[in-house]
Amino acid sequence: MSRNKLLLVFLGTSLLAGCAADYLNNYDTMTLASGDSQKGNQLLQTVDPYSPASNNTKIEGDGARSVGVVQKYKIPPAAASTPATNMTVNVGSTGATTPMN
Repeated sequence: MSRNKLLLVFLGTSLLAGCAADYLNNYDTMTLASGDSQKGNQLLQTVDPYSPASNNTKIEGDGARSVGVVQKYKIPPAAASTPATNMTVNVGSTGATTPMN
């Protein structure tokens, strides 16, 4: 058998085996979404699910405040000249060694 035919047979059987595996996986379990069919049907039959306020395209805003925010973003304020703090952490005993038994 040539190499191409062997590859074709291998691919065909692997595809069929994959389909059979899905077909044979019959589980008697419930999904996480089961048991709420009344709420699901109610949501499916809702005429207008959006809030009436969602059609408002006039968004209130203050132009001067917006300009100030953009300028602060583009030019960040200078870092405060506070001295660096040194912190000493107690790591353990100094110089004391214990012999291992």
